[in-house]
Amino acid sequence: MILLHNPRCSKSREALAALEARGFTPTIRRYLDEPLSKAEIVELLAQLKLAPLELVRQKEELWREVSAGCALNDAEIVELLVQHPKLIERPILIYQNQAAIGRPVENLLNLLSK
Repeated sequence: MILLHNPRCSKSREALAALEARGFTPTIRRYLDEPLSKAEIVELLAQLKLAPLELVRQKEELWREVSAGCALNDAEIVELLVQHPKLIERPILIYQNQAAIGRPVENLLNLLSK
């Protein structure tokens, strides 16, 4: 069980607290300090069953800057996520080759109950 975590994010802290309150001790990966590789992002997308754009924090100013209103293809979006991990939605829990974005936190708990 791996939690892609940003300790500065309230939702990420809330997710970690919810997991710990239920007795789970996930391995923490601070993905801003230890960015995901292209292969890891591609695998994560498969585990989430999402298209690359669905993993992007589209309200981030950085997204508007780097995408510049262009229509990007999936490969270009993945490359931007590799270069700018801040754009990746958070928190994300990876468990038994599946994953869920913790917005809301219940998504993570649902993943654990499967």
